[in-house]
Amino acid sequence: MRDLFARLAAREVDALAGWRAGEYVRHGALLARVRAWAALGRRTGPGPVALYHEDSLEFAAALVGAWLAGKTVWLPADVLPATCAALAGNVDAFWGEFPADYAPQSPSAAGDAEWRAPAPDFPALVVFTSGTTGTPVPIPKRFSQLTSELEALETQFGAALGDAAVVSTVSHQHIYGLLFRVLWPLAAGRPVHAARHEYPETLAPALAARPAVLLASPAHLKRLPDHLDWRGAAANLRAVFSSGGMLDAAAAHHAGALLGQAPIEVYGSSETGGIAWRRRTAAAADGWTPLPGVAWKRGEDGLLAVRSEPAGGDDWLVLADRVDDQEGGRFVLRGRADRIVKIEEKRISLDAIEAGLLAGGLAREARVLACPDDGHGRQVLAAFVVPSDAGRAVLNEGGKTALNAHLRAQLASGLEAVALPRRWRYLDALPVDARGKTTAAQLLALLAPPVRPREPAVRVLERDEARVLLELTVPFDLLYFDGHFCVAPVLPGVVQVDWAIRYGTAYLGRAGSFAGMQALKFQQMIRPEQPVRLELSRDAARCSLAFRYFSEAGAHASGRILFGPD
Repeated sequence: MRDLFARLAAREVDALAGWRAGEYVRHGALLARVRAWAALGRRTGPGPVALYHEDSLEFAAALVGAWLAGKTVWLPADVLPATCAALAGNVDAFWGEFPADYAPQSPSAAGDAEWRAPAPDFPALVVFTSGTTGTPVPIPKRFSQLTSELEALETQFGAALGDAAVVSTVSHQHIYGLLFRVLWPLAAGRPVHAARHEYPETLAPALAARPAVLLASPAHLKRLPDHLDWRGAAANLRAVFSSGGMLDAAAAHHAGALLGQAPIEVYGSSETGGIAWRRRTAAAADGWTPLPGVAWKRGEDGLLAVRSEPAGGDDWLVLADRVDDQEGGRFVLRGRADRIVKIEEKRISLDAIEAGLLAGGLAREARVLACPDDGHGRQVLAAFVVPSDAGRAVLNEGGKTALNAHLRAQLASGLEAVALPRRWRYLDALPVDARGKTTAAQLLALLAPPVRPREPAVRVLERDEARVLLELTVPFDLLYFDGHFCVAPVLPGVVQVDWAIRYGTAYLGRAGSFAGMQALKFQQMIRPEQPVRLELSRDAARCSLAFRYFSEAGAHASGRILFGPD
């Protein structure tokens, strides 16, 4: 695998590189795009480039072309404004499918390039951590780190895969997808589906078409619907890989039952590359087997330390995962050390609380995070729960309060009161990003109060220079209904006056500064979703604005607003 470029150059031009929109893509066409991207790289100077492209075959051509041109490639996970702004200070050009503001480049014509592999210490890539803290960190990768990892993957798994087609539900814009969906197939000569299969309705027939390898994440595998016909996939699959997070035992068995074989889980990170693997069957334990070339040890603090070429070479890299030894050179993961938090000076394991929530059968998935309590300025725990069928029944019958009580009582038998979650969110599914990961930032965003409307829906019925007639429909979740009143929502009179001034200014022009009100009357309440009409009349001579709210039910409010000089 270390001779990636030699393998690419030696492959027959008629060999199958993959499929795009159902059409064959030959290796010769892929090489032509590689040379075109390399020519673009030579024209744009020696600086690094940012690369984003959804099409795996075009992405592969751009990546290899950049390396032929001597360019380091920065690999963002997305093209959101904040991501692009951060990249702009580190790269000289944007390649692929970036927003137009960043002048993304793509070669339109063929080119030529000297075919020379990068040196082992060439700074090939900058990838990013998964961003579970909300702030992705750039991680540089030498060419030798990537090629040594490809060697380990082929040594461990290659014989079972043969020439199977690579089908993926994960993006290649992060380290797992990059290695398994792009670089490993390139080196081994396995064809690739250019598009990512985000939906099981397209995934099942793609797997059934020919011998295949499936690249997935835990989020995708646990959501495979059993109403689809997976028999063709089960007959053709050579292997199912899962990475990017822990796959729980129930999800592993569910995926195995549908796909005909248990997934191969790969444990690693952006910093370390692949570390170990496991394949859980009914009889298998939860132990992890190190990948070829990976050394590991359990430190005095119980934390895992690894040493390998993908992880950086000779130095031991200490991770935040707690481990125990297991026979046969394997290890068992015991949770994250950084998932121990202090609440009112007591050390609390978030992993233990999540396990407690799942143990009672009311929750199918659960995540627990520490967050600030806005009301008191202290730290509290928030639980994000996907209810099971039993939990959903409790929720439907008694509401959130009832399910809160059941889950708190379930936890109280083994936890101190301070460790019980104070904030709860019940979800149909945990949110996931393009990598199939659920991040802390995504979950904590669910705690933010929703943006409440402050305006009605407005429709102009009649209008001239001195008069306008509007139809207003007040939304049920209008911010101003809060506390006004507890029995039934009522639109406050001060809001009605404010809207009269605001829409009078918008449709009839500014009359001056507020000077007072006359003949103010409130006859009937205005309720949510009740269409009312607002008539506004400007009297320029008297510097006043008359307003009148009315509907089929009769008059609601009226008055005259006086204005003076600005």
